[in-house]
Amino acid sequence: MGISDKILTIGSCFADTIGSRLQLNKLKVAPNPFGVLYNPYSIHKALRYTIFNESPPQHSFLQHQDIHLNYDFHSEISSMEAEKLQVDLKEIIGASHYFLSQAEWLIITFGTAWVYERNDTGEIVANCHKMPGQLFSKALLKEQDIIESFESIYTSLLKINPQLRIILTVSPVRHIKDTLELNSVSKSILRTACFTLSEKFPAVEYFPAYEMMMDDLRDYRFYKEDMIHPTGVAEDYIWDKFAIRYFTPELNDFIQQWTNIRHALTHRPFHPS
Repeated sequence: MGISDKILTIGSCFADTIGSRLQLNKLKVAPNPFGVLYNPYSIHKALRYTIFNESPPQHSFLQHQDIHLNYDFHSEISSMEAEKLQVDLKEIIGASHYFLSQAEWLIITFGTAWVYERNDTGEIVANCHKMPGQLFSKALLKEQDIIESFESIYTSLLKINPQLRIILTVSPVRHIKDTLELNSVSKSILRTACFTLSEKFPAVEYFPAYEMMMDDLRDYRFYKEDMIHPTGVAEDYIWDKFAIRYFTPELNDFIQQWTNIRHALTHRPFHPS
């Protein structure tokens, strides 16, 4: 990655983290424009909207406690007015389409292989938006499901942007609400799917953020109090490994200079005079 490269991140919390750090260091990045998305199918669906610059269908919109939302996106994308939400989504998708068509890098972070399907349409949702549980059925994606879903967008991605490089990651954030055992099953499916995709498609590679958290940092002191999310120290460690692997020497030099400036700007002198 160079100083002038454009990078789009999409997916779970790690896509937010890495995107925010890239943005903090003055890179041209669109960090998780659709909010946090956890499962591969919903991530691919959001990318499909982006590739073809299409608005979501009307049946994907809902209203819950006076708030208008969409099943294909995170609840941070919401509005008190239905029309405004549609306009906002159209603008986000349009801006993401333009950015993706010019980007050098796409970073995709898968969080879980567990999905929730609408009982009325059979469609997988990105977010249940706290709607009643009886409206959904829980299911586990298989490795082949993820591969076929990715295949459905891969050619289209390179058609609108032949230079695009795709980095896949598995989020180190633990989904313990599925239980520790089933979280392990889920992560295993995601990992094997990423391996197959990186072997099958020339423009795809894998960055081992999950393995770094599980193996290099295998200690609970690297988790926050919720025992789910990595601490800042853990994020720093993974970020440093990411920089070593992907950043050009010029970019690393720039980031070091900018970090010194950023620290100086936040310094508060005791005696300003």
